[in-house]
Amino acid sequence: MELLTALHDSALSTWIREAETVWAFPTILTVHTLGMMLLVGCAWVVDLRLLGVGRTIPIGPLRPLFRLMWIAFWINLATGVLLFIADPERKATSLLFGMKMLLIIINLPMLTRLERAVYGGTAEPTVVSGGTKQLAAASAMLWAGTIFTGRLLGYM
Repeated sequence: MELLTALHDSALSTWIREAETVWAFPTILTVHTLGMMLLVGCAWVVDLRLLGVGRTIPIGPLRPLFRLMWIAFWINLATGVLLFIADPERKATSLLFGMKMLLIIINLPMLTRLERAVYGGTAEPTVVSGGTKQLAAASAMLWAGTIFTGRLLGYM
């Protein structure tokens, strides 16, 4: 707890929480939200396509979305650390925060598994296996859970 208290009392934490400028907390939260929109939006496009939505859309051209998802993840990691620094004592002891982190930790390797399952052997996959569909369904549900817990955390 001493480390969390020291982090809470740091100049950076105080600035993020209390600065009367749009460049502090509001901008960090906005960039975090935009990063999550990009990450989850791209993930859901891929997941839904793999689950059969938009069957006329070829799967091959969706591969660059995985790169966008990773870029968005790194944006969210950076802004998420700053948001944590703003209120470390409350977030570190929050069950919702722990659940959100667990969902992210579970879903990140799934991104890699999903990309390998879809694009591992061919540049233009046409058949989606049952296992790949299960990964896509799990991915979509886990990202929905991540957003839900994050929104609840913001309101608590």
